[in-house]
Amino acid sequence: MAFAPEYVRTVLNDNFEDAKALFLDPLLAIHGAHLVMLAEQGIVDRGDARRIRDAVTAVCCETVRRTPYDGSCEDLFFFVEHLIAERAGDVAGRLHTARSRNDIDMTMYRMRQRDFVLDLLGATLALRSALGGIAAAHRETVFPAHTHTQRAQPTTLAHYLLGVIEQLERDGGRLRAAYLSTNRSPLGACAITGTAFPIDRERTSDLLGFDRPTGNTYGSIATVDYLLESLSAASVLLVGVGRVVQDLLLWCTAEFRYLRLDDGFVQASSIMPQKRNPVALEHARSIGSKALGQATAVLLTVHNTPFGDIVDTEDDLQPLVHQTFRDAVRAVSLVAASLETAVFDVAEMSRRAAEGFITVTELADTLTRERGLPFAQSHAIAAGLVAAHGATPDRPLVALLAEVSARVTGAAIDLEPARLDDILCPSHFVRVRETLGGPAPSRTAAALRVADAALKYDTAWLATMRGRLARADRDRQAALAAL
Repeated sequence: MAFAPEYVRTVLNDNFEDAKALFLDPLLAIHGAHLVMLAEQGIVDRGDARRIRDAVTAVCCETVRRTPYDGSCEDLFFFVEHLIAERAGDVAGRLHTARSRNDIDMTMYRMRQRDFVLDLLGATLALRSALGGIAAAHRETVFPAHTHTQRAQPTTLAHYLLGVIEQLERDGGRLRAAYLSTNRSPLGACAITGTAFPIDRERTSDLLGFDRPTGNTYGSIATVDYLLESLSAASVLLVGVGRVVQDLLLWCTAEFRYLRLDDGFVQASSIMPQKRNPVALEHARSIGSKALGQATAVLLTVHNTPFGDIVDTEDDLQPLVHQTFRDAVRAVSLVAASLETAVFDVAEMSRRAAEGFITVTELADTLTRERGLPFAQSHAIAAGLVAAHGATPDRPLVALLAEVSARVTGAAIDLEPARLDDILCPSHFVRVRETLGGPAPSRTAAALRVADAALKYDTAWLATMRGRLARADRDRQAALAAL
């Protein structure tokens, strides 16, 4: 069949190049696993299987990757099939017994997808580790937490970062769940209805490192939910990290001065010599947004397509999936690397935490706890104190407190200046907030221990999954050699 030049130029050439980069290794692994199973099931004679094996293992991946598309075949599958036939002769055709390009493609996609998910999980673990190290060093570092973009109450840097870490832990849970959904083998579903040959789908699943085969053969070919689950997990992660990056960039401004990136992560201006532009974080924001846009594009591409074998979920889509996860890993890794050597200005953060009466909630709380006032009255006294100080900033706070409290309750509340200073101290504000999950150093110390245990668990899980894939590769090579 001679393909039209326009079809070659606009579709087949690009698909061939994409497949060489993404799917050559999975394709050859599938050939090997399927061949071992055919021989073990007696579907292909052992002698023929050895000839086919020698032809498959003789395929040079580097040579294939350097080969330009010439229109002599439809895609990478037929190109590799031709190479195998050149070496094995007519017997090479037996390799395609009890399978289709459909189940081969779906298996290749899942093999690549599981790698993407594990790589992104690995990047999140590195970010969690970086944040945990910073949090451990800054359990006492107070700074103003913002609500509605306004300074609200003091907290600690550790408290803020632990909130981010918990979010990343949930991202890890979503990625692990997506991996488990992905890591099931469609091989053996054939075109869409399976086969009458006595194949062993469990065997090929094991040899390719899958947890088990997929179920329904129609759904094995038609479904795309496993892919969307992975992309959804990645999207939630990207949105969360992007919001944190926005804070970090704000902290890098001269107006905030909380955060200073290492020189290796900033760029200078071509005209303004005083500039230190925190471009690494800007790139992380931009790349993460790009990845999120690509993930959204994938969902839109497969939306309202038929539930079956269709190219919308295949050749044209897979490079976009790859780019989504590649950029997600880039963005998350860049944030982690930027923070590893960053320096926080503890003095400036503490100074800002002492401004603007952002500790006055604790005054209201103290009046309720120690004087038995209804909180509504305590709140009114605290608000009145702030207003009175704004009107007469030179008067002592204890005098203003006595006047305001007398006006609100009918009785003046007298506090020693040192006691009022302590109540309004940012460190005191943080120290007494021992709510579960709160910013008190005792609470954040415990939370850091939990976060460290979770990080170790997830790191071990990732190593186990990668180890299983490596072991499957070794088992498959050994089974091929034993034919």
